[in-house]
Amino acid sequence: MLKLTVLSKRVGPVRGRHPWVFSGALKQIPEGQKSGTPVQLCDEQGNFLAAGYFNSYSQIAVRLWGFDVGEEVDEDFFVSRIKAAYELRHDLVESKQTDSFRVVNSENDLLPGLIVDKYSDYLSVQFHNAGINFWKKEILAALVKVLKPKGIYERSDVGNRVKEEGDKSEEKSFTGILFGKVPEKVEILENGLKFIVDIINGQKTGFFLDQRDKRSALQKYCKGKKVLNCFSYTGGFSVYALAADAKKAVSVDASESALELVEENVKLNKLDVKKSEVVSADVKEYLNGLLEKDPELGEEEFDVIILDPPAFVKNRHKVHEGLQGYRKINEAALKVLPKNGILVTASCSQHVTLVDFRHMLSEAAGRAGRTVQVLETYTHGIDHPELAPFTEGEYLKCIFAIVR
Repeated sequence: MLKLTVLSKRVGPVRGRHPWVFSGALKQIPEGQKSGTPVQLCDEQGNFLAAGYFNSYSQIAVRLWGFDVGEEVDEDFFVSRIKAAYELRHDLVESKQTDSFRVVNSENDLLPGLIVDKYSDYLSVQFHNAGINFWKKEILAALVKVLKPKGIYERSDVGNRVKEEGDKSEEKSFTGILFGKVPEKVEILENGLKFIVDIINGQKTGFFLDQRDKRSALQKYCKGKKVLNCFSYTGGFSVYALAADAKKAVSVDASESALELVEENVKLNKLDVKKSEVVSADVKEYLNGLLEKDPELGEEEFDVIILDPPAFVKNRHKVHEGLQGYRKINEAALKVLPKNGILVTASCSQHVTLVDFRHMLSEAAGRAGRTVQVLETYTHGIDHPELAPFTEGEYLKCIFAIVR
């Protein structure tokens, strides 16, 4: 095991159990270390602080996964971590009404770089960096032992791999079956509603499990209302709205394959297909068309608008630019909504704080000439827990507001 010394002036975050140790906090890092090598951290007096794995010679040198002296890293180590993570979700999420949820949430479950999502009897996994990928064999065996899935599919796509500043290593992406058999599409159950999930070709690991509680919260606003679901993907919010007796749900997305799944999901839940409409379009153009009363759009009017876009801010250098993107779509939606209309607006950009997002919304409201009252605010779902010191892991924020 590699032993590294943390400088006295930089020991605070480690004692506070922050999962990242930056290279500048370490007295020395020997040359030739492989990503994934087990690491034991000590203070300058030689006292044990924490354990983790060597990440790379970039900014984040070590990622932490334990604080117990002498803990060996082997298959049993991963069985213990995954079992603890699963038991939390089993107690709080899993039921006869819900069979799909996040099982392992990376650093927040003391398995930095590993994402495991459960879709019914199948697992979709991501290894976000070379360090955690080093332990793939042991992790795979532990997942099979603890969760007993029918199949495991890896979705370590290029866009998901983390590359820190200064890291010149070549990262190879990988997608494919790691265990058993995995069908292209899996039927899942969420709060009693059924959804088809494309594990192999869908976004992220196949479905946005982190919005489960927001989809459920939406239902109280939908009865007898016309709902516009922007960036709808496979129609999660739309299905929940229709199940809550919405008058109509229009799903807008640029992906035609995602919209095909919207239609499948509506039928799967035996909802009225006449109340569901899908539109393949750029959301910004669609909203602008509503503002201009474009006759091709049927001069639709909506009581509820949902904005759940992909991350507009990919890195910390693009925050201002991304916030302007959020402002523009929110301003357009606020202009479209009638008095007492409901806006559900979300951001999954980790570089945008909740304070930033709320300020953006107030700015959009001012430009639209509307008064906005925040009714509910949500962050991560219960199956996406966050370590208290790991504020870098915060990413999701969702505001429910009434427009005056």
